[in-house]
Amino acid sequence: MTETLPTTFDPADIEARWYAHWEANNCFRPDRPDAEAFTLVNPPPNVTGSLHIGHALDNTLQDVVVRYERLRGKDALWVVGMDHAGIATQMVVERQMEARQDKRTNYSREAFVDKVWEWKAESGGAITGQLRRLGCSMDWSREQFTMDPHFTKAVIKTFVDLYNDGLLYRDKRLVNWDPKLKTAISDLEVETQTIAGSFWHLRYPLADGARLPDGRDYLEVATTRPETMLADMAVAVNPADERYASVIGKFVVLPLTGRRIPVIADEHADPELGSGCVKITPGHDFNDFEVGKRAGFAPAEMLNMLDAEANVCQTADGLVPDEFLGLHRFKRNGVDGARELVVARMKEQGFLIPHITKNKDGEEVEHDAEPRQIATPFGDRGGVVIEPWLTDQWYVNAAELAKKPIEAVRSGDIAIVPKTWEKTFFNWMENIQPWCVSRQLWWGHRIPAWFGPGVSEDGTGLDYLGLTDEIVTFVAATEEEALAKAKSYYLSAGIEDASPYISASPLDDDLTRHWNEIQLWQDPDVLDTWFSSALWPFATLGWPESDSPLLQKHFPNSLLISGFDILFFWDARMMMMGFYNMGQKPWDTLYLHGLVRAADGAKMSKSKGNVVDPLGLIDQYGADALRFFMAAMESQGRDIKMDEKRVEGYRNFATKLWNAARFCQSNGIGASSSVKAPTARLAANQWIIGEVASCVTEIERAMADLRFDAAANAIYQFTWSKFCDWYLELIKPVFAGDADSPPAVETRAVAGWALDQILVMLHPFMPFITEELWHKLGAREYELIVAQWPKPEAEVSKEATDAIDWVIDLTTSTRSAKNELGIAPGAKLAAYLAAPSDVATRTIERSSAAIERLARLTPVTIGEAPAGPAMQVTAGSDVFIIPLEGIVDIAAEKSRLEKALAASEKEAKSLGGRLSNPAFAEKAKPEAVEKARADLAHHTGEVERLTAALARLG
Repeated sequence: MTETLPTTFDPADIEARWYAHWEANNCFRPDRPDAEAFTLVNPPPNVTGSLHIGHALDNTLQDVVVRYERLRGKDALWVVGMDHAGIATQMVVERQMEARQDKRTNYSREAFVDKVWEWKAESGGAITGQLRRLGCSMDWSREQFTMDPHFTKAVIKTFVDLYNDGLLYRDKRLVNWDPKLKTAISDLEVETQTIAGSFWHLRYPLADGARLPDGRDYLEVATTRPETMLADMAVAVNPADERYASVIGKFVVLPLTGRRIPVIADEHADPELGSGCVKITPGHDFNDFEVGKRAGFAPAEMLNMLDAEANVCQTADGLVPDEFLGLHRFKRNGVDGARELVVARMKEQGFLIPHITKNKDGEEVEHDAEPRQIATPFGDRGGVVIEPWLTDQWYVNAAELAKKPIEAVRSGDIAIVPKTWEKTFFNWMENIQPWCVSRQLWWGHRIPAWFGPGVSEDGTGLDYLGLTDEIVTFVAATEEEALAKAKSYYLSAGIEDASPYISASPLDDDLTRHWNEIQLWQDPDVLDTWFSSALWPFATLGWPESDSPLLQKHFPNSLLISGFDILFFWDARMMMMGFYNMGQKPWDTLYLHGLVRAADGAKMSKSKGNVVDPLGLIDQYGADALRFFMAAMESQGRDIKMDEKRVEGYRNFATKLWNAARFCQSNGIGASSSVKAPTARLAANQWIIGEVASCVTEIERAMADLRFDAAANAIYQFTWSKFCDWYLELIKPVFAGDADSPPAVETRAVAGWALDQILVMLHPFMPFITEELWHKLGAREYELIVAQWPKPEAEVSKEATDAIDWVIDLTTSTRSAKNELGIAPGAKLAAYLAAPSDVATRTIERSSAAIERLARLTPVTIGEAPAGPAMQVTAGSDVFIIPLEGIVDIAAEKSRLEKALAASEKEAKSLGGRLSNPAFAEKAKPEAVEKARADLAHHTGEVERLTAALARLG
């Protein structure tokens, strides 16, 4: 028996209930073995994460697509899981330890990792429950984690294979080093902030009596980081800069250290900037690193002046003065650092060139430095300034791995939507740098590499076995394989009965050494989180087990949806690993959406206090309303401005549908038993069947192009306007008579069918309310989530649908005219039509009651209108004349409209002038410019409306 719908729509009441039902009944699992596969993998959120507004957008779009394809009969799989988030997770656990006056180093590595697993079991992954609240129909039975044993197996295999193929190697290069976390971090984890800083000008004396053509015996360099001069290795000038041509190849004597460093020619030095001389510190600056390599400095020769905590250490040449050793790079806790001491000593010794300004009296004033606003890199988690640091790390040859993805996108084998992102993709991929994949952490996939001492060729090494301080590397999937490789190496080097063993560290002095025992130790580093998540499209499906049925059916994936901000950090890496490991693309299409911004267009940030909590919006308006907002506002990658009023509006849309269903239920309209449209004779019924078919086509076209906004708008307009506002009004008279009459029986069947089609088409966007109404309107054999996508398969009379469209057009036009002239909406007006079209003639004859009830026009006379003031309304090509004598005060109404028109014209002209002024657009705040544009659009619309209203009065 059908359950009566409650008067009030309450999202909270239905959401938890239906989600639990879907999950308990395995509604999210692919179970159509003979159907075409549709596969989507979610960008795995951090195990430490919580649902933010970006997740809400990203996962809403994915759920819309997967529910849509499931309804279309595909074997839909949405893979869900979490990323182990190496840095973030280790930080969370260490902070909890600090709160208990404990720390990581009080434990062995294994004991600490155990504590991380304990945290994960108790507190990690809260976001999965939040994704459920959003309505995400993920296959939770196959939930993945990047540290699961099968995933670790995939990660280790990939590392070993890349190494064996010469695509992964250990190298000394500069990395983004976070001195607080004491690890390398990726570019994605670096936030550039503009902060107040200084620009110091320094004298570097020329050596050996050299002078510039102007007589100076020094070069002037400028820097924002004077402390790094302790590790300077050269001064660069532009080869075309005639001022310095005579000193290229000569030397300067570096102040404070006494180091002789060459003057080199390199186009990195810009003659137009400052003095044209640039200090080169290849061990602490990314640009300088490249200059240093061009100058012939091998990375192993580049000087490093800082330790892992950014304290000054001695350089390889031993020339850093003792007073600097151990100092932090910056001033902290009130204690001067290396920067302050370098500046002080340079000033004392006459090597600091003062910055000169004039005070209000015109007198010159000397300053140590020139104040500057400096773009400075900070670690997004450690919160300290990032130090470019020269260290040994593991790298992947990304340039080689990028070749096939570039080819796939260029040929169209992989589609990027919107296509505008292709240019950015090619530019980055064609200039890609080696990918640093090692991190100095304990939590993560430990690098499967073991180190051991090398063997001298002549047997005269450091000990009786001929071992040297050279390090050799053994990369293997397991310790056993590493030991076997090591044994083979040492035996081939002439050490008979070599017995390599693995120790906890390279300084394992406590173990008793026996004859031919050789100590190996595993690399302590772990792999970058992006390395493991790059395997997500196939490792989640069972790879490297090639016989996995899931892998065979669901790879390549169909689609990936992600924010554009991780195009290179995740999406591109998945392309690389897909082609490398699987020999083919990871998915057919990559859809990149924009960011969700604050209402004023600003980027959301906690520091600005403009972050929006999606869970709060769900609590207030329901998940369906938030989801619909996200889909309706997503327009091919453009950023979305948060607008809570629109979320509220979509909650009202849900209420409108709820009330329409209550109306249907109260008139005996319930669940349909047919996917095909019922037979219909009445014009209104034929019209709604045709509109359903049009809406289905419009949604399918939009979804094929991944136009989420167009698809959402299609079902919104059909539901609100066509079905609720028009169709239900058109059929009301049918139920005023005999309930068992053929028209009433037909109308109940058609209305129930049309409402069912709405629920199916709307389900991907608003799954909760649609599933609730699906079951409340009648007994069902299956859940809506696995229903069949609409296939009306009906032919309708164009004559009937044209008639209804004509009545709607006439009603809309009449209502608008009444509103413009201040005539009461319910006022009945006489109307004259001098030369009716064929559709007008037929409709007036057959549907005069509908015209009177909806358009409030009666009588409608075919013929000329009497003379006098009147207004015109149109329906199609027909023009109706509606006399206004005695209806409105013509003169007063004209005066009112003319005043309002003049005011809007004046405002539109003023706003147009302001917006056309380049100075306004450049200097005004973005929100002020946006408001001016909105106001201009409003007043321009008012001018058009008021002009039309005056024209109606004649």
